[in-house]
Amino acid sequence: MIKNKQKKINIIYLLPALKGASGGAKVIYNQSSILNSSKNNISSQILHLKKNKYYKLKLSLQKKFKLNVQNYAGWDGKQMIAAKNFSPSNIWTKKDVKNKNDINFDKNNDFIILPEIWSHFAVDLNLISKKIKYSIFVQGFYHMNSTSNFQKIKKAYENAEFIMTDSKYSIQYILNMFPKCKNKIIRIHFSIDSNKFKKRAKKNLITYMPRKLQDHSILLNFYIKNILPKKWKVLPLSNLNETELNKKLSESKIFLSFSNLEGIGMPPIEAALAGNIVIGYIGGGGSEYWKKPIFHKVEHGEIKNFGDLIIKFIKNYNKSWITKTKKERSKLSNQYSVKKEIASIKFLEKKIRKLFN
Repeated sequence: MIKNKQKKINIIYLLPALKGASGGAKVIYNQSSILNSSKNNISSQILHLKKNKYYKLKLSLQKKFKLNVQNYAGWDGKQMIAAKNFSPSNIWTKKDVKNKNDINFDKNNDFIILPEIWSHFAVDLNLISKKIKYSIFVQGFYHMNSTSNFQKIKKAYENAEFIMTDSKYSIQYILNMFPKCKNKIIRIHFSIDSNKFKKRAKKNLITYMPRKLQDHSILLNFYIKNILPKKWKVLPLSNLNETELNKKLSESKIFLSFSNLEGIGMPPIEAALAGNIVIGYIGGGGSEYWKKPIFHKVEHGEIKNFGDLIIKFIKNYNKSWITKTKKERSKLSNQYSVKKEIASIKFLEKKIRKLFN
């Protein structure tokens, strides 16, 4: 007996058309790539959206003249257009992105995945009224407040087929906020390849990423400037491609975390896998991996404690630390392994497939 051929399903992720680095976008590009390797008649595309020129001008004028700033409503999905043939900067991702160049969806074959920053687009783009199946991917609770119109958000979550998220932290928020979504939540794992951090001779180097909480990093650098041993150097990691970034993380001994309102901050994990002592802010979802002896917590804004911990670890740093923490880094690597990521995406794929049978 010849089996019926499976229906072709296209899983479409929505993302802003931004060239700059974004950990969340990297995760999505990787998921899309995994789905495109499926042998189950599954394909995946990324629909990059940008504001139309009139909407962009309107928002620019509102910001310039401070008009309606108290009435934040989030981006209006009806004013977005497809960024045709957009591709992210190859400085921070090497993925071969398959683009979707229009906002037309087929309810019989398309499954849409909205980032939490655009959950209200389920209403704006008429996904619900047109019976187009969709999910919301929550990579951080702190971005769920996508519009001041809470009823839109509530409607979007309660009508979604699934709520995807990558941290226990966000799961608890979703359960408390939208109890009706209890059976819709799917934990999605992301991966970090520890093999990209080559074994290098460690230098008296302290690294950090200045993209977030710059006022905190400026204050911290000011505090330790006169007490930092002369043989040690503090280096901000910015405007680096992935190879350069991995090299610096592999050379440094201490990484400073300025994670701020995150689902799960990826840089501290990467720094740990590269053999760094990680000191700083957890940022929220980091609580599920922030464990000693690798990770050392500083309460948000406690600049003195932050600086004092740095000096303490410099004074007590021992080359054997790398060897002694090998077991902990191995556990961390397994926690964010490619195997776990692929398994969770395959599980999602099966759940989506059932919807179209």
